[in-house]
Amino acid sequence: MYEAVYAHPDGGSTVARHALTAADSDYNGIVVRNHGDEPAEYDADAISDAYDIDVAAGVEVRADDPSRASGFVGNYRSERTVVVVHGGDRRINRFAVEQPTVDVLAHPMHEDGDFNHVLANAAADNGVRVEFDFGPVLRSSGGSRVRAIKQLRKLRELVEDAGAPFVVSASPSTHLQIRAPRDIIAVGESIGFDADTVREGLTEWGRVVERNRERQSDAVIEPGVRLERDADDIE
Repeated sequence: MYEAVYAHPDGGSTVARHALTAADSDYNGIVVRNHGDEPAEYDADAISDAYDIDVAAGVEVRADDPSRASGFVGNYRSERTVVVVHGGDRRINRFAVEQPTVDVLAHPMHEDGDFNHVLANAAADNGVRVEFDFGPVLRSSGGSRVRAIKQLRKLRELVEDAGAPFVVSASPSTHLQIRAPRDIIAVGESIGFDADTVREGLTEWGRVVERNRERQSDAVIEPGVRLERDADDIE
């Protein structure tokens, strides 16, 4: 299972500190999802070796309109393992779910963002994962927390009805906000998610990482076409 984190300067903790805490919390990996205008500087291989946890380079595209978002996605697609689009705006939500090159639509219901069955079906058709962001439930209270729970329940119904893929995250911006998978599962169950759904969403990040790394490797010419080397050619 993986967590997707915001690291310094987009968050309050370094990638290394996130990785250490995630490893201690029984995660297999983290995705560094900093927004494009606040990239983190880190050595993923060194951190992975130090803490025995996978560190995947991601980016969360944030833009005011779909045309700018499209340009950013195109620029980052070959450079980052995981490409996420920062949702919440109706036009951006629609753009994201209609682009097979987008891996994840993040927090589509934030700021009263519009997400409906049409967008859920588009996400299913294009293989764009919809994020269930438990962060607002974990870190808010009162009316804000109630609204966050209602939005997550509505989003779950739409995603389930459409059969759209999804991921789960607590969207931590410091290592202190990382919660172990068992805790995330418990929170999910308390607001109406079943344990298997939450576990599936945490695991899906890792599947995205594995799939995209394979696609970016020299062995893949294009999706579905691999270059096989003869064993006699390998010394």
